[in-house]
Amino acid sequence: MNMIIIPVTSFQQNCTLLCCEQSGKAAVTDPGGEVDRIVQTANANNTEIEKILITHAHVDHTGAVAELARRLTIPIEGPHKDDQFWIDLIAQEGANFGFSEVESFKPDRWLEQGDTVEFGEVELEVYHCPGHTPGHVVFFYLELRLAIVGDVLFQGSIGRTDLPRGDRAALIDSIKKRLWPLGDDVQFLPGHGPTSTFGQERKTNPFVGDHISS
Repeated sequence: MNMIIIPVTSFQQNCTLLCCEQSGKAAVTDPGGEVDRIVQTANANNTEIEKILITHAHVDHTGAVAELARRLTIPIEGPHKDDQFWIDLIAQEGANFGFSEVESFKPDRWLEQGDTVEFGEVELEVYHCPGHTPGHVVFFYLELRLAIVGDVLFQGSIGRTDLPRGDRAALIDSIKKRLWPLGDDVQFLPGHGPTSTFGQERKTNPFVGDHISS
């Protein structure tokens, strides 16, 4: 699998094109905006987008979901159903943050802890990691030891929990009980900013590092 990061919108959200090199099929995670750019990137890399995967339903991660799904006639998978209320608010949130013509959408499949998602010959494991939003999920590709973590964890930081139904204790619990056990060697791509590894964050992260008392 090949990963192409496409930072979109003024939030520089890491929309990601996940490409199965064997089949030429791809999935797009968190298309927050700039549909033309996403499609052009896929075409330039000779890959066909066959589904949309969503970590959570904040507008900077989902602003282009409806348009992209309609344009390519592809299904939407994720997030967990507890983010339905954010999907219901998406047009309002889009207007609040200057996203033009943002539409609500209906996932073709809600995701749960322990699910898997597939595209081409790639299978990703699903981990429900609430805290930043109640329905946040993480995608893990075992073969490459790679996690797409949305806004749960960042290099040197963690997701904010001051938005509706955010829960700091739940977020910390998600990181320590669902992400750390995957292994220190796991590289993760956050929703914004650079990649890191779980091991590096356990050593240095001022919010969830091992040196922080519970």
